[in-house]
Amino acid sequence: MITGKTGVFFMVADPIFQVRTPEIFNTVLPLCGVDAVMVPLHVTPDNLVETVRAVFKSPSTRGMVLSIPHKAAAAELVDVCSKRARTANAVNAIRRNASGQLEGEMFDGFGFAQSMDRYRLPYRGRRVLLIGAGGAACAIATALAEGEAAHLGIFDIDGTRSHLLAQAIHLHYGLSTQAQADNDPTGFDVVINCSPMGLRLDDPVPVPVDKLAPGMVVADILMKNMPTPLLRSAMVQGLPVLPGFDMLILQTPLFLDYFGLTEVADVLRRDDSAVRDMLFPEALRHLVTDAR
Repeated sequence: MITGKTGVFFMVADPIFQVRTPEIFNTVLPLCGVDAVMVPLHVTPDNLVETVRAVFKSPSTRGMVLSIPHKAAAAELVDVCSKRARTANAVNAIRRNASGQLEGEMFDGFGFAQSMDRYRLPYRGRRVLLIGAGGAACAIATALAEGEAAHLGIFDIDGTRSHLLAQAIHLHYGLSTQAQADNDPTGFDVVINCSPMGLRLDDPVPVPVDKLAPGMVVADILMKNMPTPLLRSAMVQGLPVLPGFDMLILQTPLFLDYFGLTEVADVLRRDDSAVRDMLFPEALRHLVTDAR
């Protein structure tokens, strides 16, 4: 029951219809007796700064998670960023510290790498193509570099963003990186869609699916319309696929730790099967069964 004492977490995005984080928070918080809820909040980019600063003026606000397209902008508006968030130049979690400052952290990359490991999908020593160069892509690129991928190709419709991300990863990690001129997956071992393409049913497929090849791993971090056309095409070809749900599930304990809810985080770490069952659609149910 929501009362006058209930704490509030916010999930901020534009658009907002695709977010799944509120479902997870509002499932696990009551199980642990935490008097708090997560509320989705549709915020456009031009209103992000004033909205974030306004809601954190309320003592009721316990924390905030951010999604498309706010992660890079959030890194600029917080008062303090972690090293991980600075490297990715992106933030997907904000909290208020004891002195009233807004602190930002980034967990997407960790969640994605852990998801690849959970489903035994190799990326270490492999050639990886990232589609998109936004906040999530920056975090995933950082995690892949830390995980010792062999090479990282990056394609974004904004070529400048591709080049900047490729340069940053090479500078910080010495990893072989290249801003790709197109979205052709030929020659890559792993293809990861980090772009919004696929959120809407009439979106183009992020890569030409006729160029997917045997042995490729295909991932799509989107939380909507799963399996996306990209993943469906890969599945038809018998390729291993990874949807974005587990990236979110595996970083949720980190969100909870960050917001001071370590007991709830530990519950989810011990067993997140109920959350996976809730998020994974029937067409991808075998992944839940096969997970370690």
